Parts: sequence; structure tokens; C-alpha cells
Amino acid sequence: MPTCSIVSFRLGLTDGVSVVALRWSEILQDLGFDVITVAGEGPVDRIVPGLEIGATAPPLEADIDAALGDADLTIVENLCTIPINLPASHAVAKALRGRPAIMHHHDPPWQRDRFSHITELPITDPAWRHVTINELTREQMAARDIETTTIYNAFDTLTEPGDRAGMRDRLGVGDDTLLVAHPVRAIPRKNIPIAIRLAEELDGAYWLLGQAEENYGAQLDWLLASARVPVIQRRSLTIPDIYAAADVVVFPSLWEGFGNPPIEASIHRKPVIIGDYAVAAELGALGFRWFAPHEVDTVAELVRHPDTDMLDANRALALKHFSVEASRDRLAALLTEAGWL
Repeated sequence: MPTCSIVSFRLGLTDGVSVVALRWSEILQDLGFDVITVAGEGPVDRIVPGLEIGATAPPLEADIDAALGDADLTIVENLCTIPINLPASHAVAKALRGRPAIMHHHDPPWQRDRFSHITELPITDPAWRHVTINELTREQMAARDIETTTIYNAFDTLTEPGDRAGMRDRLGVGDDTLLVAHPVRAIPRKNIPIAIRLAEELDGAYWLLGQAEENYGAQLDWLLASARVPVIQRRSLTIPDIYAAADVVVFPSLWEGFGNPPIEASIHRKPVIIGDYAVAAELGALGFRWFAPHEVDTVAELVRHPDTDMLDANRALALKHFSVEASRDRLAALLTEAGWL
């Protein structure tokens, strides 16, 4: 059986890259690979010190060779794309020169203001293939002479409904409370202030599922303490239970490479209020009926009187474009073209 390594800064956690990597791992196993996960942190098969985001020293070449050396194929999840640990990016790229690898790009530097001056990423090599998670990034890569394939993120579209009553009971939320879920990590670009404001305008409880990162803890504490609605912070929950418990999902991000929650909410037939970032427009153009922050009154009415036709249509679009099967077919075609399947 061929072996595929999946490598990133961190894996097995709740961030978007970890979630996508887990889905790719399942697809690759279905395609006949034995998958090994490699990262600087997280519940992975092989830990390599120095790969983690906050590393204080670069990874050792011998450690990377030991972790990746026996793989027939390597998937690099964003590690050679976003400049949050440049020594790790260059070390992994050096180890993979001339070897079969897929660079899975989530966040190239020019899409973030704080990284826009960095031009040494993404790294490329004639032996590699490149995959983007949206068409916007594919076009931007093409302008930089890097040929890529777009494979949208895959989602479990066959999931059973979650336990609404049980989840709300664990959260301490009554049946008559409008629950506004914000399933994100707490970082500046997730636009926590607007999410809280939307919960206030909906007269609901604000449910933040992620913890503070990127030194956002003090700001988050102040925002939550200042909220004029009940605030809930509860993590480590299953996706079906999260969306079963929620009445509205808010996602007013300033920027996302993709943004999983609007798709997940559509699969689970929940209305979504979404920010005006470029990839949201790309995904929304597939036909989804999502709502802008200024349409909060319309969403409040939908909670009182659900539009089942709209919710069914959103779910049908999610199943069509973002199923595991759709991603599996595109990945299999790429591997076949490269001679790696």
C-alpha cells in the first residue's frame, strides 16, 4: 500500500486547515493510501519540533527527513503557503524537492495585509502539483505563473441530525432563547464585534465556539464583558449538535480563504448572516441565499417563520458542490494525471 504523509504546522485540531486535512486523509485512505500525519503540534502520528506556528527554533533537517522520508506522496497543508513560520516552510520545501507532493494552498501571503510584503511564498517545484481551495486564489496563482487546480473543501453531507434539546440543555439555553452561533476561533479577522452586535439585534444569546488566538485574549474578554446579551463559550462539540442547537449562524468575517460554517449551516438547514469577503461572493454565486448583516430583520422573521424552500435549496446546493464525493473525484483526477494513483 502506498504511503501519503500530510504535513502542516498543526493538525488534528479545530482550525479550518486541520478540518480540511482530516477530510483529505479520509479521501486518500479511500483511494488506497496509508496516511501518516506530521506536524509541529496536535494529536498526530509524527511530531516534528520546529514546525509549530510559535516555534522558537527551526526544525532539524534530520527530523523532517525521518518524518517524511518514507512517504510515496506528501500533502503540504498551507505550510509552504502562509508565512507564519518561514524556517519551517523552507525546510519542508527543501526536503520535498523533486519528490511527489501536493501543495494545498489555503492562505497565500498577498491575501493578508500583514503578510503582503512577503514574496518568497508560495514555493514551487516541477515535481509538485498545486491545489487551491477557491477560484480566486487559483486565478491569483496563475498571475504568478503557478498552475493550480481548485478543489473546494469537502463536507460530511450524510450526517444524522444533531440533538437540539440535549445540546441546549448542556449549554443552559432554554427553548425560547434565540441562539446565535459563531463557530470560529477568536481572532481579529473573524469580526467578533459585529457578530455580537448581530446577536444583540436579534435579541438572542451569543455563542462563540472558539478560543482566542493571535494575542486577542484581552480584547475578546472586553468584548464579551460588554455584550448586552447572554454569552456562551463551549467547545469540543460535534458539528451536528452545534447546528441543531443554533437558530442562526453568524459569520461576518473580514477575510476568509474559504469559510466552512456557511456551508455547514446550509447542510444543516440554518440561516446564515455572512460578511462581505471575496470568497463568500464566489461561493454565494453558486446560488446560496445567505444574508448580509443589514438584513438582520429578515433573518429574525425567518427564525419565527422558516422558509423551508430556501433552506432546502441551500442544502441541495451544498450537497451538489461540497460533498466528499465531489472532492474525491477531483483529487483522484489530479493524482491520476500526475501518475501518483
